[in-house]
Amino acid sequence: MSKKPQRIEKAQLVMAPLGGVGEIGMNCMMYGYGTPKDYSWIMVDLGLTFASPREPGIEIIVPDISFAEEQGKKLKAIILTHAHEDHYGAIPDLWESLQVPIYATPFTKAMLRAKLSRDGLENRVPIKELPVNGTVDIGPFEIELVNMAHSIPEPMGLYIKTEAGSLFHTGDWKLDPDPIAGKPTDESRLRAIGKEGLDVLVCDSTNATRDGISISEVDVAKTLKEVVASASKRIVVTTFASNVARIKSIAEAAYAADRYVVLAGLALQRVVGIAKETGYIPQDYSFLSDDDFQHLPKKECLVLATGSQGEGRAAMARIAQGSHPKIKLSKDDTIVFSSRTIPGNEKSVSYIINLLASQDLNIITESEASVHVTGHPRRGELEQLYNWLQPNLLVPVHGEERHLRAQRQFAKQQGIEQVLLLKNGSLATLAPQDPKIIGKVPAGRLYRDGDFILEDDTSILERRKLSTLGCVSVSVVVDKQIQLIGAPLWGQEGLPNEEEGQELNDIIEKAVYGVLKSMPAKHRKDLGKLKEALRRAVRGGIGDYWGKRPLVTIHLHQV
Repeated sequence: MSKKPQRIEKAQLVMAPLGGVGEIGMNCMMYGYGTPKDYSWIMVDLGLTFASPREPGIEIIVPDISFAEEQGKKLKAIILTHAHEDHYGAIPDLWESLQVPIYATPFTKAMLRAKLSRDGLENRVPIKELPVNGTVDIGPFEIELVNMAHSIPEPMGLYIKTEAGSLFHTGDWKLDPDPIAGKPTDESRLRAIGKEGLDVLVCDSTNATRDGISISEVDVAKTLKEVVASASKRIVVTTFASNVARIKSIAEAAYAADRYVVLAGLALQRVVGIAKETGYIPQDYSFLSDDDFQHLPKKECLVLATGSQGEGRAAMARIAQGSHPKIKLSKDDTIVFSSRTIPGNEKSVSYIINLLASQDLNIITESEASVHVTGHPRRGELEQLYNWLQPNLLVPVHGEERHLRAQRQFAKQQGIEQVLLLKNGSLATLAPQDPKIIGKVPAGRLYRDGDFILEDDTSILERRKLSTLGCVSVSVVVDKQIQLIGAPLWGQEGLPNEEEGQELNDIIEKAVYGVLKSMPAKHRKDLGKLKEALRRAVRGGIGDYWGKRPLVTIHLHQV
């Protein structure tokens, strides 16, 4: 009797995004090669996102990487596309649980080293330097770095080849013939990759809703030069600290107008130092500290400040609030926001701008002049990339749901028939079989709360309730027979103030006495049930009186 032939599984190229799909920020992509029971993995980027007002007390949110942790030695490395927080900012918090080598170009490596040094990790994390446009073999993956223009030095697309298929991961990119700090997107290499036959394009979707082609960083530099030259008094420019090209353009505009450049913000000082070390800002460019501000004549001063996104502790916010210890502005000084407001930061930025406006300062944003340009591709640029690479499959990433769907629609209009929409936690085959979602992996958000990483948002939900509803604490003392000893004591935070608080006192006493009177004796002996009944009664009584139900904590003591 012949044996039943065994099924031989073919190797696959698979993808599992842990962050950066359906959202802007927190980028973390997993690519695997092998059979379902034996994949080898690489991780591309490990970024963070910033908390919104809906996460009170939280500043940083990082991806849940438990799936990557589960892979153990099957996870071979982390490869960084560039040194923006949403692509590498989670490494200090999460690397310890992975402990794999990190590959990065010189500028990205220097930025990461500086970030790790703040947590004392610079000598623990192994960072392997790759040259711009370099190549490396990691397990079954052949990886080539391809230069892509963006708003930071050394942004790299990744051309990943396996025996199951090939993939190009764009990272953040745009088309810019003169990005100022770095080289243009490598059109010739991208065309050559297309001729080789590309299976999959994983592509930035941030501007997929916008037509046309972005202006060049050179155009922004020209506008900044005009703005600085026309300012009659002091001028303050705020931009992203990592935008080395913009920093260089601002400095050159200042020097052309015979102004000194004062750096306000530690992040700017750090980035300028690294940019000088790696050759992206000339060594002879001079920058002063905020200690020098008070000694400069108004017409000779340009302040380059952190805080373009309205961050409360950044230099721009403190300047606007008048709380900066060294920088004070006066009427008719000029403020330039050389940045675009990231979705979610609109209220914070608007608050800072209105504070500045109330001081009779001249304010210039990108809506008034071309003082900023995006670092991401519009539809005209996407079209060119599609034509160069000619992929069989497109996977839109790095964008909210509307951006992903907009790129899918646009790509199909351009002749790309296969487009796969994923979510964080999707496990999908990309090649050589027909692309499809084959499962789910753990994915979600972790919250950095002080020195802790929270795995759930329970405490954040409680804080959110506290911020809108306030809290009441009630202390109830009973004897061994569960009889009340004395009147309940209480305190509150965040409720409407009353001069005597007698009405609230009566409500709380009535609720406590009511529970002890109505609750059967055998149930009262279960102190957990009694405590919950008291909490519900107090909360309900206050709700009937106030129209809102605050958080209520019962401290039950038996003596």
